[in-house]
Amino acid sequence: MNVLLLTQVLPYPPDSGPKVKTWNVLKYLAQRHRVTLVSFVRGDQREDIRVLEKLCAGGVYTVPMERSKLRDTWYMLRSLFTGQPFLMVRDDRAAMRRLVDRLAAEQHFDVAHADQLNMAQYAARVLGAVKLLDAHNALWLLYKRLWETMHAGPQKWLLGRDWRLLKKYEGRICREFDAVLAVSEEDKAALSEAAGQPVTATVIPITVDTNEVTVVDRPNPTHVLHIGTMYWPPNIDGVLWFIREVWPLIREQKPDAQFDVVGSRPPQEIMTLSGDETGINVTGYVPDPTPYLQRAALMVVPLRAGGGMRVKILNALAQGIPIVSTTIGYEGIAVTPGENILVGDTPAEFADAVVQLLDDGELAQRIARNGRRLAEEVYDYRRACVPIDNVYRRSVGVKRET
Repeated sequence: MNVLLLTQVLPYPPDSGPKVKTWNVLKYLAQRHRVTLVSFVRGDQREDIRVLEKLCAGGVYTVPMERSKLRDTWYMLRSLFTGQPFLMVRDDRAAMRRLVDRLAAEQHFDVAHADQLNMAQYAARVLGAVKLLDAHNALWLLYKRLWETMHAGPQKWLLGRDWRLLKKYEGRICREFDAVLAVSEEDKAALSEAAGQPVTATVIPITVDTNEVTVVDRPNPTHVLHIGTMYWPPNIDGVLWFIREVWPLIREQKPDAQFDVVGSRPPQEIMTLSGDETGINVTGYVPDPTPYLQRAALMVVPLRAGGGMRVKILNALAQGIPIVSTTIGYEGIAVTPGENILVGDTPAEFADAVVQLLDDGELAQRIARNGRRLAEEVYDYRRACVPIDNVYRRSVGVKRET
């Protein structure tokens, strides 16, 4: 089939959760279909585009995405005036509309595959194609959960307004599009709630390539590790909670414990907590996290807000690194507490789980082995992405009949 894949972020290199998800979907699709990739880009990504052109028989087309506080203020004002969600207004760019319209006029696409809700507005413009929403998460629920963690004030009011607008918008897209992919049953239920009716979504989890993501050699692991983009609000909230509420309990029992916070653009309130006296090392972006993975006794996922699936958990499973997470953190992933992950939802529970793994090497090894097995058997993209073909065939067949 001729597929137009529309992405909000160029899916290479696969160095963040959204990019990992899209990268593995693209690899799967490119082996079976003629894919034309259209994406926003940030800065000079010519080398990355050349890698993607080897996969995409239909070519790679890009539109610059420039961001600034001044621009975001303008988009917020437009959102307040129009009643549209801020994120959708922010990503509504005339240059992208013109590009999609031109490509759709030059050739027929069987499927317009919108990767994330932000790109649905462009898929809707492709006449004659199956419109498919590939939801990385139920976006409205993610923002609602984040809103619930915030203190009262202007920011909370704006976020409360936006999650309600997102719920209405996301529900409408789910009703109007021909097909929906969700990454978990929990997200499918949240999308149905937004739509006000059951959504016939196919659940396809976020995946990893277990040939690329291999077990990390950790000869003497002693550190606690968090890895993830540190400008993402749920990650900021989770790490601050861990440092303020959980880390002191761990240091009471393990005074020499060290905590590495790896990820791009950490806010100043987290940077100031880094130091020898706290045992916290905030790195910012690192081009190669391997040294931090090699010294990690475990990975922590202390999320209190979120949606979809955490790629960091899938990567850690495939890398053979034990994980301690909150219940929300591992939502949508078929792990079993005590078998391939440890769980804590209160500071004391979370701290106890971390100390268990630091103290008990046999337990840590068993959790890690079981996690790798789960990644291979359930979450490798070669297996997990197969239902996409069925969705394409069924949706295109229905479209032709009508």
